[in-house]
This record gives sequence, C-alpha cells and structure tokens, in this order.
Amino acid sequence: MTITFKALPQLSPSELELMKLLWEADGLSAREVHERLSGRLDWAYSTTRTTLERMVRKGLVAKREFHGLHLYTASVSRAAGLARLVRDFARQVVGSSPAPVVSLFAANGTLAEEEVAELRRLLDEAGEGEA
Repeated sequence: MTITFKALPQLSPSELELMKLLWEADGLSAREVHERLSGRLDWAYSTTRTTLERMVRKGLVAKREFHGLHLYTASVSRAAGLARLVRDFARQVVGSSPAPVVSLFAANGTLAEEEVAELRRLLDEAGEGEA
C-alpha cells in the first residue's frame, strides 16, 4: 500500500509516542503498549486503549485478533509517519525546505536508506501539490 503525503494524518505528540513503539514491534497488545509507555506518559490504561482505537480509525494503526488478544501494528512506515512532522518542523522552526532536515536523518543514521528515500518521495510529492 502506497501512502501519499496528502493521506498522512498529522500525528499528535502522544500518537507519535505510540507509533514509535509500534514501529519497533511486530504487534503489541494495548496492555504491552501501556506498560512500555509508563515512563513517558502518565496515562490510565483506558486512555492508551482509547488512543489506540482512535489511531485505528485514522488508519495509522491496524488491529488484529490473536488468541483472544487484540494486537496493534503500525499501518504506515516510520518514514511516512514522520514526513509531515519533518515538513512542518522545517518550515515552522528551521524556516527552510524539508531537504536539509531529511539530510540530517540520512547523515546520522536515524533512518534506513529506504526510509530516507521514501521520506524524500513523500516530501517531493507534497512540494508538487503546493506549487
């Protein structure tokens, strides 16, 4: 499934925290997500479940059943999920195009080469739509 930049929902700071966990895992239950977030977010378990379900409705997260548990996985790649954040950060904070910010990711090894290429493609696509 190819995601276009226009289809990328904006991630809230708390959604980004959940996505970081899901990008690193091959399916986590709501309880596992909640336990791993305990040091970062001071949430009740019900808030974690509600946020995960909202992210499912937004298309950011997929939910499947496995032996009676609901497991959540990221529906979008890390590069696709970060594309809007990089573009907004570059324009609002740095005051430049996203290219230098993407180059920073590439230079310090934060993203794999394929992720940098996908991020560049998404940002190029966004730039075409603004012209």
